[in-house]
Amino acid sequence: MFRKISNRNRYLILGVAVAMILVYFTPLWYIKLTAPQYRDGLSMSIWVFKITGGTEFDLQNINILNHYVGMKEIHADSFKEFKIMPYILAFMIFGAFVTFVFPRRIMVYLGLTSLLIAAVTGLYDFYYWEYDYGHNLSPDAALKIPGLNYQPPLIACKNLMNFKACSWPHVGSFILLAAGGILLYIIYDEFKRQKQAA
Repeated sequence: MFRKISNRNRYLILGVAVAMILVYFTPLWYIKLTAPQYRDGLSMSIWVFKITGGTEFDLQNINILNHYVGMKEIHADSFKEFKIMPYILAFMIFGAFVTFVFPRRIMVYLGLTSLLIAAVTGLYDFYYWEYDYGHNLSPDAALKIPGLNYQPPLIACKNLMNFKACSWPHVGSFILLAAGGILLYIIYDEFKRQKQAA
């Protein structure tokens, strides 16, 4: 467990650290709403530290629609996650650089475990936000349809009245997925090397 990893795998770790820095500059998730009255659709992107509309007015238009059916407005300030997620990512990047300097197998285990915990927690938190967003409706809404909720899908597409809502991972999520895959490969490769050396 405390064995040194190979020099090649050490540089793969460095590549993981550099790749994860890019997550600060690309969205993690993408949500798009399409309907006959919105031919180009409305979209928003979720980043590590902010939420943005596809165009200048997309978020504003989404919030107008939300108000009509009693949903909460979407503002970055209401997401406490944006205050802590950048630090969680920075911690994992720092851990990868430490592993490059002190290349021990246990550091790879810790890195993969941290990444998995962050991913599972993030997906659960996102699902919980979507559930509350779609079910906790204002009783003063202009449009009320008993039994109908407006929860967007976590992954895939879903029809919500005359809207089609699609939710998909974006580039940042795929970078993190690739980082996890590389760490998993390093663990496999190190075990294989140890077995061959025995």
